[in-house]
Amino acid sequence: MDSSSKPSLPLSLDHARVTQLPRAAFYISEFITEDEETLILGKIASAPKPRWKQLSRRRLQTWPSDLINNKLVDTPLPSWLEEPIVTRLRSLPLEQGPVPQSHIFSDSPHKRPNHVLVNSYPPGIGIMPHKDGAAYHPVVCTVSLGASICLNIHETKEDGTLNQNPIWRILQEPRSLLITTADLYTEYLHGIDDIMEDTELSEQTIANWSLLRPDLTLHNGRNPRRTRTSLTYRDVISVSKLGSKLVFNQKK
Repeated sequence: MDSSSKPSLPLSLDHARVTQLPRAAFYISEFITEDEETLILGKIASAPKPRWKQLSRRRLQTWPSDLINNKLVDTPLPSWLEEPIVTRLRSLPLEQGPVPQSHIFSDSPHKRPNHVLVNSYPPGIGIMPHKDGAAYHPVVCTVSLGASICLNIHETKEDGTLNQNPIWRILQEPRSLLITTADLYTEYLHGIDDIMEDTELSEQTIANWSLLRPDLTLHNGRNPRRTRTSLTYRDVISVSKLGSKLVFNQKK
């Protein structure tokens, strides 16, 4: 595909459904173009240094701001996080039909994502299995940039402890979109292993295998890790209109 052309999106999200996962999960392998990926990565790299939060093993940017007591300052996202991703998310119908259909954020409080986390994962670095919490409407849209990575979905045992063995694995390619909603958001945990290479990748082990790019090349089912950047779009339920004071306090 010409890197300057628009991606070939499905006619509806129903065509992108991951059938091996609980019903409301979707995957689009080419959601943005190579040129768009390069532009976004450039914007991330050129962000002011205070935008980066250095965690123990990875770096994080939060747009438009951090949450304060599970509330978001009423501030728009920067244009490079709006276009083209938010526009495409809201223009892609859930189901194909003769009349305009609802989109993935139609039932969220603000009808659109209002918060983005930018995570940079170096090779060998992941994140422990976790849930995203109650501050967000239960829709997560993740765009991957730069490299592929394997996301693990975990469940809890009857005694409430974590089952360390994932029950599903999802391969996220660069420029892809993964959407998780409903039970997959509320009932399961997701995480990324701290490994240098994802292995045992096959039709039998990867839930979204049938939706991956036809030209995907894996040598013996292995994917050596490279630095991968993720954009996580969500709708924060509670938004504060008293933004100026909160923003000022954050900058102290």
